[in-house]
Formats: sequence, structure tokens, C-alpha cells
Amino acid sequence: QVQLVESGGGLVQAGGSLRLSCAASVSITGFNTMGWYRQAPGKQRELVAVISSGGSTNYVDFVKGRFTISRDTAKNTMYLQMNSLKPEDTAVYYCNVKMYGLTWTRDYWGQGTQVTVSS
Repeated sequence: QVQLVESGGGLVQAGGSLRLSCAASVSITGFNTMGWYRQAPGKQRELVAVISSGGSTNYVDFVKGRFTISRDTAKNTMYLQMNSLKPEDTAVYYCNVKMYGLTWTRDYWGQGTQVTVSS
């Protein structure tokens, strides 16, 4: 069973920065993809950024140039560096990992960490 624990959320003023961490209970080298999602009140959960097992990254347009996803395989931890934060970035941020087999898919989520950006 994979356990994911997020940390690093908090309250920050617009224009500020936060770094989120997602610590996995197992080696992250076995994950096909790792990613960050977010869910604002009254809205659906949405993808923010992903990083593949090969290290390639993808971002949604609204965070490009501001957020950076990375991972440390030695620490089994993924990060999301968030700069130039905006009030609309306020949400609960979730860590996600996906594992694929020929006939199966495994999807794991963390418990979420709150990010609040004040104007």
C-alpha cells in the first residue's frame, strides 16, 4: 500500500512563494507518473503539474512559468515550488501517483494540504 503525505501548505500574500512536499512510503522510482492536483471550494479537482518516471514535466497553462515540479528519488519525495502566487491559486493541493501494468492501473492520493493566498 502506497501512502502519500503532503506538507508545506499555508497562508501567503499574493506574490509570495511556497514549496509543497509529497513524501511517499515506498520508492518513487516505481511510479509511472507523479503529479499535483488542486481543488478550490465549489470547483472540481484539476491537474496542476505532472512529472514522469523519466523526469519529463508538464504544466497546465495557468501555472506555467510560476510553478516547478520536481522530485528527489533518494528521499522518495516530490515537490511543487510555487512562486508569484495569486489569490486564485487558493485551493487544497493533492499529491497523486499512478502506476500502470498491462491490465491494471493503480492510483494513489495524499490527504491534501491547504494553500491560501491573500490579496
